[in-house]
Amino acid sequence: MTTTYSIAVIGAGQIAHTHLRALQSSERARPVAIADVLEERAQQLGSEYGLLPYTDYKQMVLEQKPDLVIITLPHFLHKEAAVWCAEQGCHMLLEKPMALNVAECMEINDAAERNRVVVAVGHMQQFFAEHIAAKSIIASGQLGELVMVNDKRWGNYFQASRPAWFLEKAKSGGGVVINLGSHSIDRIQWLTDSRIAAVRASMTYRSSTDVEGSAALFMETTSGVPVTVSLSGYKGVPANETELLFTDGALRIGIRRGLSIGTDGTYTPVTVPPSADAFVAQLESVLDTVEYGKPLSTSGAYGQSVVAVVEAAYRSHETGTEQQVSQIQELLRANRK
Repeated sequence: MTTTYSIAVIGAGQIAHTHLRALQSSERARPVAIADVLEERAQQLGSEYGLLPYTDYKQMVLEQKPDLVIITLPHFLHKEAAVWCAEQGCHMLLEKPMALNVAECMEINDAAERNRVVVAVGHMQQFFAEHIAAKSIIASGQLGELVMVNDKRWGNYFQASRPAWFLEKAKSGGGVVINLGSHSIDRIQWLTDSRIAAVRASMTYRSSTDVEGSAALFMETTSGVPVTVSLSGYKGVPANETELLFTDGALRIGIRRGLSIGTDGTYTPVTVPPSADAFVAQLESVLDTVEYGKPLSTSGAYGQSVVAVVEAAYRSHETGTEQQVSQIQELLRANRK
């Protein structure tokens, strides 16, 4: 007999549609309600997906008592909502980034531990078919030893359709580094089975907002592999790819553009096995942890590790010095004692 879990969504923005479609595809999910401060948005999605609409997420949680909540709020609201939901005994899936900074991540993780609830963070890179196939190739050792990673993500970040809060640092936490760079950091850490240990960053601010529009990150993993990440939110030619260089070849991953292996001077496309929709796979991984206690690769602790790299990047740009990621977290822990 299949165990089903009641699930409520907090925030009815664009990404909520994607989560709701994933919920409809899972036999274990029973979506019950959605909350948004804009009543019209809550009612619209409620009507479309057969959910009870609310304008107050706290009222929704207290009345519906969902097993799990999916939090899709603006970044600056993540901590308050996540801590409060943990105190109500709700498991949760938080859209990335987990929070504005490491201190907020720690508060969320502490609340989850106290209340024995699962926290997952929406690091979607781990569920794309190209990345799953690439990770398998890396693990096989057929390309030898990893010696370098180059990652780039370019696109028009300042387009008119982007919600205004993204372009206010106090609400978003920053620009392309926290929003796009989080994806790059996640896929590099996950693909290499390591963490980013050190960061040196240089950013540019060329818009009327107070968030950065481009950044170059020079990093090193805990296993000693050098990494470069190029981020640009200005107009140009979009790009979203990662190149991993090994002693016996290379891998090139392009989101929605496939996977290639490079040997003997040329890249050869690799057939990528089909996989479940990324958002459905993400949901099922969270429910597996709730139901069976399976390890969660996108846990709150992992989400905090990504935010720590982002915070180190901003500190590096501000100070002009390389930042050790572990020192940021250790300093915060010491200050909390």
